[in-house]
Amino acid sequence: MTVRGLRGATTIKSDDEQDVLQATEALVQEMAQANNVLPEDIVSVLISTTADIQSAFPAKAVRSIEGWKYVPVMCTHEMNVPGGMPLCIRVLLHANCTIPQKNIIHIYQNEAVKLRPDLQK
Repeated sequence: MTVRGLRGATTIKSDDEQDVLQATEALVQEMAQANNVLPEDIVSVLISTTADIQSAFPAKAVRSIEGWKYVPVMCTHEMNVPGGMPLCIRVLLHANCTIPQKNIIHIYQNEAVKLRPDLQK
């Protein structure tokens, strides 16, 4: 097995705790399912948010997923670059897997599909 990085991003409509938690959970679950990754395969999860998200820690959503309680998760803020996408949650999930790098399925939801149109299927 090799450690691979799975990328994903999503956006929310407003900085609301429930929106942050629901969007994060949906994104992480789709990332894991699309790549057949189980919680015990996950090395760590790094989540960044744009500075306009302050209502909740997205890591809370990850730890609340069945079987994910002990997955190491860390949150940080994304760089505040002029013209950057607002209300955006980005995830980098490190997992032990046998999938070749070119076959990893990266997940972009909502407005975040604009971040990596080259990865859209």
